[in-house]
Amino acid sequence: MASLRKAAIWITLLALVLKLSGFLRESIIAKEFGANEYTDGYLIAFSFITLVVAMISHGFNNVFLPLYVKNKDGEDAQKNERNANGIMNATVLIFLVVTGIGFFLVPYFVPVIFGDMHAVTEEVAVNVTRVFFLFMTAIALNGILESYLQGRRIFVPSQFSKLLATLMGAVFALLFSDTWGIYSLAYGFVFGTILGILIQFFYLVRSGFQWRPTLAVEKSFRKEFLILIVPALLNAVVGQVNMFVNKIFATGTVEGAVTYLNNASLLISIPNAIYATTVAAIIFTLLSEQVDDAKKFQNTFFTGMEISLLTLLPIAAGLWVVGEEALSFIYERGAFTADKTANTYTALVWYLPLIVTQGLQFIVSKSLYAQGKTAIVFRISITTILVNVVLNYFLVDRFGYPALAMASSVVSIYYLVVSSIVVYKGFEKLESLKLLRLFTRSVPPTILMVLPIYFLKKIDWISELYSLFQLAILVPIGVIVYTVTLRFFYREGFNRLLNMLRRRKSTV
Repeated sequence: MASLRKAAIWITLLALVLKLSGFLRESIIAKEFGANEYTDGYLIAFSFITLVVAMISHGFNNVFLPLYVKNKDGEDAQKNERNANGIMNATVLIFLVVTGIGFFLVPYFVPVIFGDMHAVTEEVAVNVTRVFFLFMTAIALNGILESYLQGRRIFVPSQFSKLLATLMGAVFALLFSDTWGIYSLAYGFVFGTILGILIQFFYLVRSGFQWRPTLAVEKSFRKEFLILIVPALLNAVVGQVNMFVNKIFATGTVEGAVTYLNNASLLISIPNAIYATTVAAIIFTLLSEQVDDAKKFQNTFFTGMEISLLTLLPIAAGLWVVGEEALSFIYERGAFTADKTANTYTALVWYLPLIVTQGLQFIVSKSLYAQGKTAIVFRISITTILVNVVLNYFLVDRFGYPALAMASSVVSIYYLVVSSIVVYKGFEKLESLKLLRLFTRSVPPTILMVLPIYFLKKIDWISELYSLFQLAILVPIGVIVYTVTLRFFYREGFNRLLNMLRRRKSTV
């Protein structure tokens, strides 16, 4: 456990650096290009990258990890490593085929998927997508190696890999935007991905992994993997399909709508990116190891839910108050003007519930995957496509691009509620009461935190300050107020969080 706590500290820090690098990249995009047809085209192309990353990080990982950790020790350890080699090699070969076919078909399927785009948006989307498809196998392999390292309780190198992909995109944009324009972002991302593969493979080999040129996989392992991987991959794709749907509708609204939605979603993704790579990753490993011990499994699950809610709820509420200042500091420079910041904040407000729902959903989904219930997760998530399409269709013409953000939040709430019901059906009845108590205890401190920073923001001398200085004043006040009120309203939860931080500090 000490090693896991120490890993959690490192990957939390690296996740923060990763998000800062992401905002550095987005800040450069905003300064150089603003929000227009070029940025919309790039973001449409990048959707295919997020699709592959989701398939590997969520689909492949959610199936492979429980199978791998179940047999990594004992008499079947060597056989398990051979199976791991076979799965890796077969997956890479599949993506090689996808790369070859997709590269030549990009000019045909991108316009079909995204419909009536601006001519410049379509040109950029097609050309950047072809660049990404040329290196799709490398991008997939980068995600596969992360799963293998996680199965060996090695978490830090994967964060370095993600950091390099993001950071190199920012560096290339800064150095070569005058020469390559918006395409410099794609070239930097690919370069960083290749460096990440080398780092992850080095640490994988160092841990004792031996690569073998084989496609052989034991029949029982292969059968179990194939039965679980199909619904898991489809479930991973469902989330990206919803994202595609949103971008399709966004291209039919106003110029820059895709960019407004993207920039807003990036800000709310900070806490969830940290949880996906730290709490959710470690909790998933523990859940996979404790699946046969009901009591430990339930306690670990509740710990994940408690940590997520007590930290994510105040973040969401705080961004409602200071979100426009945060967006202004990150994006508002060069070609990204104040009116574009205001448009982005409008989307941000409707996205805010996602901070809480997606953080909790990480824990809920991981518990279902650890139990091998991938088919159930898929059946629930597939219905979100229908809900999302219906909401977008009826709301976008009347309310414009903000309706797409609102639809995403509604879908996320629906997904969390339904999947949580499935999880708690297998738990003791007292567990659901613990969750209800957790919600009732976490809301009052959040409300009491928001009130003072909301009214302080109205004071003239504060509202006239530069956005960074406003954040430097209001955010610490919010943190202090929340910490004090949380201790009063939910002392045991506060003490558990405090003890966890103390134990982590002692392991550094």
